[in-house]
Amino acid sequence: MTKAWSILPEEWKGILAERGLRPFRADQILQALYRDYIDDWDKATTLPKDFRETLKKEFPLTACRELETSKSADGTQKLLLGFEDGQSVETVLIPATGRFTQCISTQVGCAMGCAFCASGSKGVVRSLTSDEIVAEYMAGRRHGEITNIVVMGMGEPFNNYDETIRALKLINAGKGPNLGARHITISTCGVVPGFKRLAAEGIQFELSVSLHAPNDKLRSELMPVNRRWPIDELLAACAEYTKATKRIITFEYTVIKGVNDSRACAEELARQVKRVPMAKVNLIPLSPVEHRPDFETPDDQTLLMFLDVLMKNRVQTMLRRSRGKDANAACGQLRLRHLG
Repeated sequence: MTKAWSILPEEWKGILAERGLRPFRADQILQALYRDYIDDWDKATTLPKDFRETLKKEFPLTACRELETSKSADGTQKLLLGFEDGQSVETVLIPATGRFTQCISTQVGCAMGCAFCASGSKGVVRSLTSDEIVAEYMAGRRHGEITNIVVMGMGEPFNNYDETIRALKLINAGKGPNLGARHITISTCGVVPGFKRLAAEGIQFELSVSLHAPNDKLRSELMPVNRRWPIDELLAACAEYTKATKRIITFEYTVIKGVNDSRACAEELARQVKRVPMAKVNLIPLSPVEHRPDFETPDDQTLLMFLDVLMKNRVQTMLRRSRGKDANAACGQLRLRHLG
């Protein structure tokens, strides 16, 4: 059985032709799915009733229930979404002036074990299918017009490469949701083989890399992935990706009090990222997580010092303000609370 939200727009006409149906039905299907945002084939009233029954049986819509919503005073919403097998993931909706960003998950849990991340504290259960990833988007879309997607929720996208890319191609498709490729950002913790695969796609998705430390010793303590692909190998892959695609890579750096927030760390970080042409840095104040009470958010003075060092070293840097702290902002926290 093929789920409707895993079928790329250009594939529908072939599916209909196999059943002796006229091609214009494909446009009606796509209108219902991605303009009317139906969650039940019965709502596709432009289609004949008997055909709707066929679609229900052969191409069902993925069940995705909103189990819980956590809302922040700043407008950020975190949704806990449940699938047919009882597993759940989080998606986050972040409003801003002229933008409405959705943070998408690609796996139930995460295998990467980053020290400051709640998603990986219970390991990975399974990867999401492409239709489940699209179902996440659809759940977010019902809360407003999504202008940007960041694939930096639960899971490592490059560990679920095929299903993630298929879902993003569908969301990007002109006859699908038609969200521009440059409005879609994939975030990896540094799974190096994924860089070449993504470069070969020839799609202008944005890429960000979770770095979080300027040297192997500290990064290996915070991010076990560094033991497999250390910083030299990672930055070489980043530089090669930039050379092949002419796309800018953004390095994410979560700033943790007393761990990676010193002036020496800032100076070393500047030297490292300058090895990748055009690279940018996003500084992110830590969102505290319950399983690491020893990790704290640095004060504003420290954050501004860190920003100043990078900018004086001519590294394009943005200090992101923390969003949704009162909505279990750190990735994975709402799911952990739900699991009890």
